Amino acid sequence: MSERDLESALLEVERAITADEHFVRAVFSGRRRNMNPQHERLDIRPVQLKDGLALQVSFSDGRQMTSKNYSPDQLPFSELAESGYANFHIDLEGETLSLRISKKGVPLFSRSKNSSTRDLSHDRSKKRLLDSADPFLREVGIADNNGAIKPSKMDKYKQVEEFLRLLIPTLNDAISAGHIEQPTESRPLRVVDLGCGHAYLTFAAHQYLKSAGIPVIVTGIDIRPVSRDRNNAIAQSLGIEKSISFLAEEISATSINEADVAIALHACDTATDDSIAWVLNRSVPLTLFAPCCHHDIQAQMKVAPEPWSLITRHGIMRERLGDLITDSLRIQLMKLHGYRVDAIEFIGGEHTPRNLMIRAVKTGAEPETGEVERYQSMISMWGVTPVLAAKLNR
Repeated sequence: MSERDLESALLEVERAITADEHFVRAVFSGRRRNMNPQHERLDIRPVQLKDGLALQVSFSDGRQMTSKNYSPDQLPFSELAESGYANFHIDLEGETLSLRISKKGVPLFSRSKNSSTRDLSHDRSKKRLLDSADPFLREVGIADNNGAIKPSKMDKYKQVEEFLRLLIPTLNDAISAGHIEQPTESRPLRVVDLGCGHAYLTFAAHQYLKSAGIPVIVTGIDIRPVSRDRNNAIAQSLGIEKSISFLAEEISATSINEADVAIALHACDTATDDSIAWVLNRSVPLTLFAPCCHHDIQAQMKVAPEPWSLITRHGIMRERLGDLITDSLRIQLMKLHGYRVDAIEFIGGEHTPRNLMIRAVKTGAEPETGEVERYQSMISMWGVTPVLAAKLNR
């Protein structure tokens, strides 16, 4: 990943979107420091309309998306790009461009190969990363015997797929920055799925990374022996048991002591805290977690500091505020342990209300002045003690 001036980096992104005939898709997400873009995320793709080629911009507020079409020369790129987004992901045919603006305003640019193809149909279905006919989808119960995704599993399928869309570029950035060694056959990438359950994500990550030519060893951790036995049997039936395996262990007491990448999709309640603690205590270089339900902090929010009682007096609003406080404290603790952390929407709210992803890279940077005090002030104001804090070695 290289440093360059922001103006030239954004200019290259603009040219890729508006002038490159190989442009496939772009995603703007994340928030720059002290900036607040109007929308949580933007998706841009080329479409062929009756009047010619257009760029369709989809705006997401976390619950629904609205779309608007622009001719390439009328796209308000500067307005959109400079509104406060920190991450710019651009897929061209055969190449992915990634631009991340650091909290100090430094643009970090990287390139990687991909297998994307350009599709200009206006009402096309989104290009799928996972072939619905892949045997693993049938074995885990997402697809039927004819290779079609079961209607009852479509939301889970899309959650897994959108999770993977972020995994590869984030991994490539971490490798380019030297946070993770380049995987080889003799030293494959080590991925751990914490609280894997039915292992939808575990098998999907294994298959997707393998298809991308990345040597990988994947381990799924779940407390239930029945899940371990079922998932190991599936791995054996697929003939991939040498590169993916499952253990029935508590996350906090697992025999696995190191990994390059830790992932978790909707590990319930404090299982997410166990997962984050496992990562922080072992300095795992890269982490992507999508938290699930939050009860720990909510149960401690007995008396709200004023004027917050205007919110907490309403049950559903109290619950959502508890979610935000929980994940904010988790993120802050990760920052205090030398991680660069993003909180992003990884999928639209129509597929799951739990669509927040915590993405973190171990940089070893010392926390900025005042960060510890902000954390202490937050827990003091609300009178809470995050369960995560008690699980950390320091």
